[in-house]
Amino acid sequence: MTAAQIKTRYRVERMDCASCATKIDTAVRRLPGIEDVSVSVPGRSLSVTHGDGTSPREIMKQVSRLGYAIAPAANGQKPHDGDDSHHSHVHGDEESGTPWWRTRRALLTIASGAALLVAYAVGLLVPGAGYWAFVAALLVGLVPIARRAIVAATMGTPFSIETLMSVAAIGAVIIGAAEEAGMVVLLFLIGEMLEGVAASRARASIQGLSALVPKTALVEREGGTVEVPADTLAVGSVIVVRPGDRIPADGEILEGSSEIDEAPVTGESTPKRKSVEDPVFAGTINTDAVLRIRVTAAAADNTIARVIRLVEEAQESKAPTERFIDRFSRYYTPGVVAVAALVAILPPLVGGAEWGTWVYRGLAVLLVGCPCALVISTPAAVAAGLAAGARRGLLMKGGAVLEGFGKITAVAFDKTGTLTEGKPVVTDVIGFGRSEREVLSLAAALEQGSSHPLARAILDRAKADKVPVPPALDSGAIPGKGVVGSVGGTNVFLGSPVAANDRIRLSPEQEADIVRLNDEGKTVSVLLAGSKIAGLIALRDEPREDARRGIEWLRDEGIRTVMLTGDNRRTAEAIAGSLGMEAQAELLPEDKQRIVRELQAEGFRVAKVGDGINDAPGLAAADIGVAMGGGTDVALETADAASLHGRVMDVANMVSLSRAVMGNIRQNIAVALGLKALFLVTTVLGITGLWPAILADTGATVIVTANAMRLLGWKAHPAGAA
Repeated sequence: MTAAQIKTRYRVERMDCASCATKIDTAVRRLPGIEDVSVSVPGRSLSVTHGDGTSPREIMKQVSRLGYAIAPAANGQKPHDGDDSHHSHVHGDEESGTPWWRTRRALLTIASGAALLVAYAVGLLVPGAGYWAFVAALLVGLVPIARRAIVAATMGTPFSIETLMSVAAIGAVIIGAAEEAGMVVLLFLIGEMLEGVAASRARASIQGLSALVPKTALVEREGGTVEVPADTLAVGSVIVVRPGDRIPADGEILEGSSEIDEAPVTGESTPKRKSVEDPVFAGTINTDAVLRIRVTAAAADNTIARVIRLVEEAQESKAPTERFIDRFSRYYTPGVVAVAALVAILPPLVGGAEWGTWVYRGLAVLLVGCPCALVISTPAAVAAGLAAGARRGLLMKGGAVLEGFGKITAVAFDKTGTLTEGKPVVTDVIGFGRSEREVLSLAAALEQGSSHPLARAILDRAKADKVPVPPALDSGAIPGKGVVGSVGGTNVFLGSPVAANDRIRLSPEQEADIVRLNDEGKTVSVLLAGSKIAGLIALRDEPREDARRGIEWLRDEGIRTVMLTGDNRRTAEAIAGSLGMEAQAELLPEDKQRIVRELQAEGFRVAKVGDGINDAPGLAAADIGVAMGGGTDVALETADAASLHGRVMDVANMVSLSRAVMGNIRQNIAVALGLKALFLVTTVLGITGLWPAILADTGATVIVTANAMRLLGWKAHPAGAA
């Protein structure tokens, strides 16, 4: 986007279907200075890229003329009630929280149905007035539809669904089928109403995330706590979260340790133990202890707000299949009108057939051809898929990314922080003349107070094993070698094998143990107590708990997996070997990018998985870049997709979700086209008429939408060991 271009975003209410989106898109593009338009039905949003000479007021006026309520998205205002915003439009009032049966759409449907019942009663009581009673009943539902058709036609959409419906209904009245025309309009309104309910459900699935964040927070002020609205919390504020409360903001723990239930945000099934310096997300639940937390993001920028924003923007990005369907429908609808005209005119003109019969069949063909089910087949599935993924911590930036995952044939993983936890843990404790607990106790005594990752790992292991940690006197670090101190009157040293060997000669057996541990990719520290070797402590950045299962799933699906790391070859091969994947080690960022390009040159479609910072070149080069630990700004903004809870299994789940969505889309297209083909033949042959025609269109739309909504219940593969 150039400096002269501006991107504005709006909330559009009463927009529930693909036809609505097409009309808005076409109308806005007709304005001068418009560069690009993106419309999201599930997100109820409109994004417009335009020159600085185009006024947002012009854009809003153009959309409101179509009968939709619109307001700038950023300021959160309700749509205005000016002269141009009150046009009648059957697409509902969900923005105000109105139950579906009280929306304009539902009330119009009920009124149309009631008018038809009255017309039937009049026809029974006064047979001579029956025809005109049905004409009057028809007008109740048809007038708003026809008005929308006229407005859409004047703004660049002459072949809208409303136009087809209006022509068919008016034509039916002309040939004396007013009763059928009234029923057709009612069925059309019922179909729109059901479509709107389904669209609202898709929206509620992702917007429901915002309800997870509590409305208030306890802020520390002047030695006490004050309850304030959560959306007023400033970055740097210190809040207190009691056991059982939801955390009101993204932050970092300053004091306390507790199990945090992240299931509402990430889908993680088991709570995580978090303590000082660990990050926490807004909307997660503090289960068992009081925490003091420093706020790290304002309400508009917390994890949940960013997830909602990301998904809404993603829904504006069309998948390749959706773009194809859009292009197809531009030619399809005029084609249907042409075919319907030929069916109505040719047999009477050429073969002398009865005009009334063939005009009736032509009108039925017009209704059969309504492209609503076809047009909504892809966006409904994509929207439901994006929402289902977001609810489970799988964030994908648009339909193209969601569709692309199903075509991935190779995945290149970073090691540290991606396949592994990103921090070392103690894997082995070996004692020589002392128990393992004694070795761990002496080592932990020396490391007290240190923030070094290896020291923290030893202290964490001592805490987990409930090993006593005695005080150490005169302790200190020897740069490049290790730490020394006095524990219980004994001089103790913990350091590298080389530094330890300079002090006391290691035996061949001890050296063999060190070599074996090093070959497993582990870092070994040697503990000396007095004049003897007390033991060895081995540490390694271990694979994530679900890494093996995730890699096995990908491999079983025929997807090649490779580790790309800057770490040493021995460590890389040890970790990769334990996971059953190939490894390339000692790589610079540009090397990772080069290898991704080489895989693509071999014909692979490559996903690159990393932390979103030092893997940026590889992420950019890949067909799809995936950032692990999507709670960070970098992860959400630099990659095509992000895993909110940073699990290897999430990559497999993204592939699985993509395949489920694409399968759903294929089913939808088959239903939409299959029903139309069937009823087109039966209509031309005179087997079916207007009612079955509109039932075919409405039925196909409802089936397609309901089928897409099934994706909201999609189940992710569980994490954990294979």
